[in-house]
Amino acid sequence: MHVVGIIPARFKSSRYPGKPLVNLLNKPMVVWVAELSSKALGKENVYVATDDKRIAKAVEDYGYNFVMTSDSAPTGTDRLWDASKKIRADIYVNIQGDEPLVNPDDILRIVKVKKEHPECVINGMCRLGKDEVPASRNIPKVVFTEDGRLVYMSRLPVPGAKTAEGAPRIYWKQVCIYAFNSLELKMFGEFGRKSDIEKYEDIEILRFFEFGTTVRMVETTGSSYAVDVPEDVVVVEEALRLVHGNEV
Repeated sequence: MHVVGIIPARFKSSRYPGKPLVNLLNKPMVVWVAELSSKALGKENVYVATDDKRIAKAVEDYGYNFVMTSDSAPTGTDRLWDASKKIRADIYVNIQGDEPLVNPDDILRIVKVKKEHPECVINGMCRLGKDEVPASRNIPKVVFTEDGRLVYMSRLPVPGAKTAEGAPRIYWKQVCIYAFNSLELKMFGEFGRKSDIEKYEDIEILRFFEFGTTVRMVETTGSSYAVDVPEDVVVVEEALRLVHGNEV
């Protein structure tokens, strides 16, 4: 079964233009992600999907694969759909390009569950950290059944509770590693727009609700540090030093 990892990367970002090329310890961020993804899937099976020649050149200079995509993709998964027209595979794994500390074991875990449940879209999740607040609108919270099927995902603190005493002791958040087959990507991409609830929440996985597709949530080891704004660079570089030590 052929598995590929695709890292969507766009240069234009409202909060941080050029983010995939931000320099982290003398290496572009998107290259860090490609290296870690390659540890899980093999270098020959990892691609950066981009609409920008500057990103493509940086990826190529480090010896990684890239595929050029449309500049009109509204989400990373739409960019995967575009890339999948050029790259044949049985399983496509969407790996976020702004998390240069992604755990290769988490990628393999997502792939394993996709093979076990080929009829489902697979998405990662983990518990909120002790310093994370359920009310934060930057964090998509996950509601799922006891056997791991997604019920809903929201930027509000869900599940809700009628009383303070009945509030959940544990909240779960989305980890942005996804696994799809080509048909699932086709349905997603050919929908042609963001669905209503996807647009309200700004969470792309919710588009699959329009097709009745089961999304199965998989617990991962955690979410890595993401670079969302320039201020995150210092924190991420320090984390990279801790992880890689003298290698960087």
